[in-house]
Amino acid sequence: MILTFSFLIIAGFAAGLLASVAGLASLVSYPALLAVGLPPVIANVTNTTALIFSGIGSTVSSLRELHGHWKKLLVFVGLALVGSIGGSSLLLVLPASSFQKVVPLFIAFAGVLLFMSGRKKDLSTQKLKKASETPAHHFWISFISFIGIILVGGYTGYFGAAGGVIFLAILSVITDDRFAVVNAMKNVISFAGNLVATIIFIFKSNINWLYVIPLGFGLLIGGYTGPIIVRHANIHLLRILISLAAFGLAGYLFVEAYF
Repeated sequence: MILTFSFLIIAGFAAGLLASVAGLASLVSYPALLAVGLPPVIANVTNTTALIFSGIGSTVSSLRELHGHWKKLLVFVGLALVGSIGGSSLLLVLPASSFQKVVPLFIAFAGVLLFMSGRKKDLSTQKLKKASETPAHHFWISFISFIGIILVGGYTGYFGAAGGVIFLAILSVITDDRFAVVNAMKNVISFAGNLVATIIFIFKSNINWLYVIPLGFGLLIGGYTGPIIVRHANIHLLRILISLAAFGLAGYLFVEAYF
């Protein structure tokens, strides 16, 4: 048991770093729970519960970046929660494996969005674009963005794998904020979604609380450390690395789903 707890703490720390920096916690934490003997569905809900601690750590660590952005962030959180509630409820009716074949496509698309969002835009083009914008244009852009956040929230509540990186990609496209700010908002949205999903799971599923404790402890420390790294990292390089990691995960899940 001591070895198992130590393993989960280390895995939790690595997952917390990945969660708060790239939104890829499940690349480590979910397989770790499978490795210690949990069946897939129990591992999924236990992983979601433990990820709350990463959200707490990363939110506290990101208060500097979140300053002045709370009003917009609360709107995003509310939309994501609508989707997360629906997705979590659906998971209890349909197995996540029924969604397995389309997940790699979502993650690969997120990698493309994230990579493309890092390209520098010509300032004169931006000015011309702003000058040509109309109220109708703003409405449709906002509408599509809001629907996108709801759908990603549903995906996160239902399947969860790389949900954070998909949020990161969406927010990078629909906002003009710095990457560190976008990453901080992603962490809060993911935290809120995991919290609501956990509340649903408490009443309708089985959570292995014994494994939540060590995994959550590691996630808390890793989640707090991640935003500090983002604050001092080369953002362009970090964005590329996250995109490549998303492509790698998409490729792995594609092989698992189709071969």
